[in-house]
Amino acid sequence: MRSFREFIQEDRVRIFDGAMGTMIYNKGVFINASYDELNLTSPDLVTDIHRAYIKAGAEIIETNTYGASRLKLAHQGLDEKLRDINISAVRLARKAAAEARHEVYVAGAISPLGVRIEPYGPTSREEARELIREQAELLVEGGVDCFVLETFHDLAEMHQAILAVREVSDLVIFAQMTINDQGSTAYGTPPEVFTPQLDKWLNSAGADVIGLNCSVGPQIILEAVEKMQSHTNRRLSAQPNAGLPRDVGGRQIYLASPDYMARYAKWLINAGVKFIGGCCGTTPEHIKLMADAVRALSPGRRTVSAISVEEQTAGVEPVPLAERSRFGAKVARGEFVTSVEIVPPRGCDATKMLEGVRQLKEAGVDAVNVPDGPRAQSRMGALAVSLIIEQQVGIEAVTHYACRDRNLLGMYSDLLGAAALGLHNFLLVTGDPPKMGPYPDATAVFDIDAIGLANLVNRLNHGIDSGGNPIGRPTSFVIGVGVNPGAIDLEHELRRFQWKVEAGAEYAITQPVFDVNQLKYFLKRIEPFRIPIIPGIWPLTSYRNAEFLNNEVPGVSVPEPIMERMRRASDGAAALEEGVRIAQEMLEEVRPLVQGVQVSAPFGKIPHALDVFKILK
Repeated sequence: MRSFREFIQEDRVRIFDGAMGTMIYNKGVFINASYDELNLTSPDLVTDIHRAYIKAGAEIIETNTYGASRLKLAHQGLDEKLRDINISAVRLARKAAAEARHEVYVAGAISPLGVRIEPYGPTSREEARELIREQAELLVEGGVDCFVLETFHDLAEMHQAILAVREVSDLVIFAQMTINDQGSTAYGTPPEVFTPQLDKWLNSAGADVIGLNCSVGPQIILEAVEKMQSHTNRRLSAQPNAGLPRDVGGRQIYLASPDYMARYAKWLINAGVKFIGGCCGTTPEHIKLMADAVRALSPGRRTVSAISVEEQTAGVEPVPLAERSRFGAKVARGEFVTSVEIVPPRGCDATKMLEGVRQLKEAGVDAVNVPDGPRAQSRMGALAVSLIIEQQVGIEAVTHYACRDRNLLGMYSDLLGAAALGLHNFLLVTGDPPKMGPYPDATAVFDIDAIGLANLVNRLNHGIDSGGNPIGRPTSFVIGVGVNPGAIDLEHELRRFQWKVEAGAEYAITQPVFDVNQLKYFLKRIEPFRIPIIPGIWPLTSYRNAEFLNNEVPGVSVPEPIMERMRRASDGAAALEEGVRIAQEMLEEVRPLVQGVQVSAPFGKIPHALDVFKILK
């Protein structure tokens, strides 16, 4: 395996495991037992829990050493077993990791000592540091890959823990505080204060991570993360509880479901979290669904790289962009292109959809955008819909094609078939995760992401397959990609966009734009690797529609002045008119900056979309 530093430097989200104590309790071990001593007395039980989390998708598992400091073990008369318990904990985690089919790393878990240190208690800072150093030394001896200092509520004790680990190791540290339902530590320290302080204390060439875990559920953790983000450039971690515990029949039960945790995992990632897992109350089922959400938003390493010199030799010159399609010709000539996004039918009857598409052709729209299972909804396939549109109406389609539902082999087959059928214009996207749709247990594939897919299609345009072998006549696809000017982590989005351009992207369509200044800033940032940009424009239909986009559609932000305009609309008709006016204003402002627009037809309202284009006449 790679070193842990190499593993975490890769620009993607990584998955921690969930609660150890919850799982031990679920196995029938009462809380009056020492859960840490189980490393010696019931090693198979501990190893099986590690295995369950790894099977669920965990890439970093924590040792069963939360209570394995000398002070905590002494309360149960186990301090003489300090060494054996810690060394055994690492050995058990290592055993489970070695059996995994994917890379799994072992984190040494260290918790607060359970006593107050000066100035609030009798334990000196030096004593605290020595006690933590003693445990850290054993975990290093056992062979951990990194350290997780977790559930600290006292910033001073966290400082001593960081110093203690640094005395024995230069391994990566995850410094995780815990907060209450007010969003501050038990001592009242808010994220705005402890984040820059931790940033200053940590070193390790920037590899160390700041985070939160335990005490509260994902909602409060998310609010705190959003505050932390502006106070550090370090990567952030989050391991929330499965909600706040409730007393049910005398037992403390965590009620946050795996689905709920997965939904918040997605929001935490959008807020900038790079390491995510669970704490009290979470189980392998929680981690499995969270891992699915992570995989959708942060796909794995690109398995298709740029075209090599050898592949260029094996391939042929691609068909010029201007000769691939009418849409591609306008893009190549720098002309302003217009398109409307429609939603494929839910059933197999395309009659109503085709009526709307005919209106678009009569209005002179250049192309129809056909999304591929948007928001993971089950609808007629984008390839079939695009073919029906082009054959029966005669207007070109821009086919969205997602990585979510097909493996690499299936994509290759689909694309060759599309080329044979005469489809040329594609928008290559990673795809929304299944959890967003009506079949949340459906499997997401994500063999590659949109970057890898752009590479694959670019190869086909050069007459070679994914292995660099000649395929004969090259395909003639117009390669488009998605991009989000309003991404929360804009630097990450810019890096991915540059990779898409390097992979062969020839134009890009954005998420709906409601903030022109945001788009202008984005365009300035991409000047060194800019391709034609086609912003999305969404004519709002109601205040509720604006709320939905602002709160539930990743990457879309509706500014408050626009929200207020929609709020003031007196009735449904007035809201529709105001939505069109806002969209027209957006179109007028962005037109000099870009090379076209994609106007959405919300809820199938084709006339609503066409009204937006009236200012172009």
